[in-house]
Amino acid sequence: MIKSMTGFASGKGAFGPHSWTWELRSVNGKGLDMRLRVPDWLTGLEAALRAAMSKQLSRGNVTLSLRLSRDETQADLVLNETAMGAVLEAVARTQEMAIARDVTLRPSTAADLISLKGMLDAGSDGDDPGPLVGQLTTEFSGLLGEFIEMRQSEGRALAAVLDDQLSLVASLTVQAAELAERRKDKMAEALRDNLARVMDNAQGADPDRVAQELALITVKADITEEIDRLKAHVVAARDLLAQEAAVGRKLDFLMQEFNREANTLCSKAQSADLTAVGLELKAVIDQMREQVQNVE
Repeated sequence: MIKSMTGFASGKGAFGPHSWTWELRSVNGKGLDMRLRVPDWLTGLEAALRAAMSKQLSRGNVTLSLRLSRDETQADLVLNETAMGAVLEAVARTQEMAIARDVTLRPSTAADLISLKGMLDAGSDGDDPGPLVGQLTTEFSGLLGEFIEMRQSEGRALAAVLDDQLSLVASLTVQAAELAERRKDKMAEALRDNLARVMDNAQGADPDRVAQELALITVKADITEEIDRLKAHVVAARDLLAQEAAVGRKLDFLMQEFNREANTLCSKAQSADLTAVGLELKAVIDQMREQVQNVE
């Protein structure tokens, strides 16, 4: 079954002090254009996400957004050894000066020193991002699955619409064939009258040559080929709709062929009824082309 190029999926997750929200959406496009917005410091994440989407998607303008936040209250605390070293040196120097001046100081505890501003830092984003990248990559597969499922659901709806339109094209093609068959006797009678009129007023004209020209007019007005091609195109379109592969480009090309045959049928109509059917064909085909623009 065909898939639509329109889709959307979102999700949330958490790992350690980090939490995030995903948004994955797509609209129709000529090729596959992926735009990712993920934090630069998550080394390797963008490449992994692109690879995952490339395996599953063939066409569409796809946008992925990852919003990441960190809960500092859950962050690991890291001792700022440089700052602590400077404080310890200052404490030692202070004690020496106090002893020299016979001043008694209250002993400092580790808790006193750690409580000083700048002694403890929360773990930063500069930590190893590997575990977080692995978790995000794993969870993205579920998000991508939901996204593809929506595109498949949209594809089923598209296929139903296109199938109805193809049925209408098939019905109109049958009507055109019936109208063309009915007009044969009228066209033959008109040609005979034209031939008699020409022969009565064309002194020295070659009867065989005149007959050939009128026969050529008859051939040019014949829409048998157009009818046969329209029928074949309906079969081909339904075959494409049943395929699992990305067939949007093929369907788009086939719509052009449908339109070409409808245009030719209208130009050859020479009948108000047949022209009306041809115009209705063109309208339905135009509607199909709009739907096909969304097929992957």
